[in-house]
Amino acid sequence: MYITSRHAAAAALILGAAACAPAVRVRTAAEPSANLSALRTFVVMPTPARRGGTSSASDPMLVNSITNRALRDDLTRAFEGRGYAPQGDNADFAVAYYASTQDKLNVTYWDYGYPFWPHGWRGYGYGFGYPGPVAQVTEYDQGTVIVDVINPSTKQLLWRGQGVARVSSDPKEYQKELARTVTAIVDKFPKAQSVVAQGS
Repeated sequence: MYITSRHAAAAALILGAAACAPAVRVRTAAEPSANLSALRTFVVMPTPARRGGTSSASDPMLVNSITNRALRDDLTRAFEGRGYAPQGDNADFAVAYYASTQDKLNVTYWDYGYPFWPHGWRGYGYGFGYPGPVAQVTEYDQGTVIVDVINPSTKQLLWRGQGVARVSSDPKEYQKELARTVTAIVDKFPKAQSVVAQGS
């Protein structure tokens, strides 16, 4: 195939732009007794009503915002990409999420019905499961995205992932960064057993 210098230059620009975007740094922690390999289906939990502070029109936690709908779609696609099937009331696990834009993320504003700091997760904090007492952080840097996997019947937290999206004043750019961050976080969650068994 014949490639002109113009095509080569365009390809170099695209590759250069992709290389400029830093990799999303993701930290995770899992409940030691959780049997994640038994999970097959999921449901993304509805965003709870905000119980403190104020929000902007672009707040990804604002139920009727375009960013919130995009975030929920990103989560669904990311878990489907790991081999899990979306399901309603009888799903094996539920997905809760927290995200922020320009403001810092205060997780105490949102109550999904499970303790954000479960017993035995004292070391989570900034160390994500590292031993030793760590202060239980409730306020996170702007752009922080947290994805929690919980048991829908017991409300037990099974797994948590956290990353930081680059915040942009351009809503479309921010949605793109949010999607990239969600994908990076969920990529750390184990693939569904059936997908692993097929060698994918």
